[in-house]
Amino acid sequence: MPTTSPRLDYEQLLSEIREGSVDTVIVAITDMQGRLQGKRLDANFFVDDIGAGVIEGCSYLLASDVDMATVDGFDLTSWERGYGDIAFRPDFTTIRRVSWHEKTVIVFADVETVTGEPVAPSPRQILQSQVSRLSERGWTGLTGTELEFIVFNNTYEEAWTNGYRNMEPANQYNVDYSLQGTSRIEPLLGRMRRAMTHAGMFVESVKGECNFGQHEIAFKYSTLVDKCDEHGLFKLGVKEIAAQEGVSVTFMAKYDAREGNSCHIHLSLRDQNDKPVFAGDEEHGFSPIFQHFLAGQITYARELSLFLAPNINSYKRFVEGSFAPTAMLWGIDNRTCAFRVVGHGSSIRVECRIPGGDVNQYLAISALVAAGLRGVEESLALAPAFIGNAYIADAPRVPTTLAEALALFEQSEVARDAFGDEVVEHYVRAARVEVDAFNAAVTDWERYRGFERL
Repeated sequence: MPTTSPRLDYEQLLSEIREGSVDTVIVAITDMQGRLQGKRLDANFFVDDIGAGVIEGCSYLLASDVDMATVDGFDLTSWERGYGDIAFRPDFTTIRRVSWHEKTVIVFADVETVTGEPVAPSPRQILQSQVSRLSERGWTGLTGTELEFIVFNNTYEEAWTNGYRNMEPANQYNVDYSLQGTSRIEPLLGRMRRAMTHAGMFVESVKGECNFGQHEIAFKYSTLVDKCDEHGLFKLGVKEIAAQEGVSVTFMAKYDAREGNSCHIHLSLRDQNDKPVFAGDEEHGFSPIFQHFLAGQITYARELSLFLAPNINSYKRFVEGSFAPTAMLWGIDNRTCAFRVVGHGSSIRVECRIPGGDVNQYLAISALVAAGLRGVEESLALAPAFIGNAYIADAPRVPTTLAEALALFEQSEVARDAFGDEVVEHYVRAARVEVDAFNAAVTDWERYRGFERL
C-alpha cells in the first residue's frame, strides 16, 4: 500500500509517472447507469500525447442500456449520425490512487463534444449544474451516501454460468450490527476499507445488515460532486476487489424477497461563511430555509423519482415493513418515512431513504437539490413531522413501477425547469427502453406459475 498522499495534483502525477511509481492512468466518465466507463492509459502515453488535453470514446456510452446495447431514440447519437466520438476532459482536481491495482491512478472526466461543447445528459455535468444553482445563493452542498451490498461466496463467473441461482451468501443469518457475524468476512471488508482509505476516502464504519451476507461501509460526507466521484469509485473498487478474492457482490436494489440494498443519501447546506444553512430557531431547530427545502423535496420527489429509483428492480424494494419507504412523509429519526431528519444543531440534515444501491448517485442528488430549491423558490410550508408508522399513513406514495415514474418525470415542469428538455427527454427515452425490454421478457416466475398449471 502506498504511504504517500492518496490524492495527487497534476504536477505530482507527472512527477510520479516520471519516477515510475505510476504506470497506468484510468480516465473515467460516468454513464447513465452510474457506472464508471473509460480507458486505462499507459502513463507515458498520457504524459507525451494527452497531457492536459482530452481522450475520446464512442458516444454510445451515454446512449445505451445496461447491456451496452445501442438503442434508438436518443438525440445525442444514432446509427444515422454514425455513433461518433465524445471527448473526455480530465478534471485534474480528482486524481486518486487505486491501490487494488499496481501503480495505478484514476482521474474523473467531464464529457464534451469533439468541438468542446458540454454534453448535457452526462450525469456529472447534470449535478454540476445543480451545484451552480446552489452557488448562486451562496450555498455549498454536503452529502454522504450509505451503500449496502450483498456478498456471495461465488465468483462472478460461477454466478453468471448458474443463472444467479443457488448463490451462497457470505452469512447464513441476519448479521445486522453483529460483530460475530461480520467478523466472518472481516478479511474482505477490511481490505475494502483500507483500499478506499488509500484512495482518499474517510471511512467511518462498517456494519452488517439484515439480508443474508449484506453489509454496509460508511464514509464521511463531502461536497456533492466529490462525494459522487467517491461513490462511483467505491462501487467499482468493491466489485473489483471481490473478483480478486474469488467472491461476488451485488448492489441491486432487490436481490430477493428479503431486505433490499439501500443507498440512503444525507444532504445539508453551508453558506459562504461555512455556517449551516439548515440550523435555526424554528421548531426542531430548523431554519426557515430548511423548512422550505425539505417541503420541496417531499412535494416533488414523486415526479423526480426516475432519478431516485432508475430501474425496474428499484421499485420492488418499496415494501411495507422492510425499512424501505412507501410514503412521501418526513419525520424526526423515523425510519418508516421517505425523509428522515437526523442530527442536532450544526449537524442537522435530511436523509432521503428512497434510493437503492442501484442508483446513479449524480442524478439522485441532482433531483434532491432541484426539489429542495423549488421548495425554497416557492416558500413551501412544511407539514408537521409524521409520528408513528408511515407505512399505514394516508399520504402520497412512492411510485410503484418504473413506468409510473417515467410518466411523472416526462410531465414534470420541475424536472424540465431544473434540468432542461434535452436531459429530460434523454432519460425518459432510457427509462422507456428498460420498460419495453422488461415487458418483452418472460421470467422464471412466469414459467414456474404457468408452465404446468395454466
